[in-house]
Amino acid sequence: MTFDAALERAVRGTPSLAASEAGVEAKRSAAIAAGRLPDPTLSVGIDNFPISGPPAFTFNRDEMTMARVGIEQAFPNPAKRRAQRGRAQADIGVAEADVAVEAQNVRLETALAWVDLYYAKRQLAQLERLDESLGDLQSTVSARLASGSARPSQALEPEQLRAAVNDRRSELTAEVAKAKARLARLTGDPDADVSGDPPVLEVDGPALRAHVASLPHLRALDAQTGVADADVTLARADKRPDWRVGTSYGRRDPAYGDMVSVTVSIDLPFFGKRRQDPLIAARESEANRARLMRDAGERDVLAALDSDLADHAMHHQRLMNARQTLVPLAKRRAELDMASYAAGKLDLGSALLSTLALAEAEVDALSREADVARDAIRINYTYGEMRP
Repeated sequence: MTFDAALERAVRGTPSLAASEAGVEAKRSAAIAAGRLPDPTLSVGIDNFPISGPPAFTFNRDEMTMARVGIEQAFPNPAKRRAQRGRAQADIGVAEADVAVEAQNVRLETALAWVDLYYAKRQLAQLERLDESLGDLQSTVSARLASGSARPSQALEPEQLRAAVNDRRSELTAEVAKAKARLARLTGDPDADVSGDPPVLEVDGPALRAHVASLPHLRALDAQTGVADADVTLARADKRPDWRVGTSYGRRDPAYGDMVSVTVSIDLPFFGKRRQDPLIAARESEANRARLMRDAGERDVLAALDSDLADHAMHHQRLMNARQTLVPLAKRRAELDMASYAAGKLDLGSALLSTLALAEAEVDALSREADVARDAIRINYTYGEMRP
């Protein structure tokens, strides 16, 4: 799959992202009930039932004895109900921020897995070409042995070099398998493989710094601050009294008549300095902590961005050095040594070492190119606003 197709498939089908989105739906459903009036309370009982004297344990000999049924409705103060709705909305904000963070992580991991697989396969192909050239060289050595112009021990030298190449090939084969496994996990495709070329991403440091405040990680911290502020509002609302209204109907003996009662109850927060005020102070401290964590998080992100930009510049310089100096020099040396070997001026072992050094230089150049590509992806998909 192409780079863009891998990202699209990962974002569409990753279970962890689907789980985060389910969390948002859960918070939205819970918000429907936030700030609503509590359910009314039904009460059933017997009042003034005598247990001593002449009317003891009878229902119709005392005029105060009655069967009662009633209903009561609590009315939390409006400030508390508004605060509950605000808290529910803050919870939704946290859940949505978690989705954004998870989506960013999925895109980043998928992009890195795709690039790792792409370059591991290119490095492996480079070694395959070296192995083919060693096969051609083995034929040349065999011809020289037959003609008597080469020592018998020289027939072993290409095989020794091939064994060294096989070790490196085993390492790269393992890297290919691991990158495939990561890509398969993220995309859900058990036969995940790469197609096409990786994207060419520009790294614009000033633009990325200007975008820092809107990063998913910092938006998640903003959402946590919103939750802490909502808790402060809810704690303050507890200082306002709640009230309840109840009514009941009492059924007595027909000789005495029935009764109706109405009650109104109001909370009296007389002890706020020892009950509500300490809780308000605690919630305010938590809100201040959340704001400080948000400021610290932004500083951490800016420092990490500067560090990643420095690594990217360093890796780019190393890549240029490999392309412009190391690989051309290794290639020129290998050509000169093979020419000297063909002219009988250099032993085969030295010529083969130069060939191996060229192969290592080319593989190393690909590794450096992979570092630059990984840096560009990591920086843009961590600090930028990338979409699949």
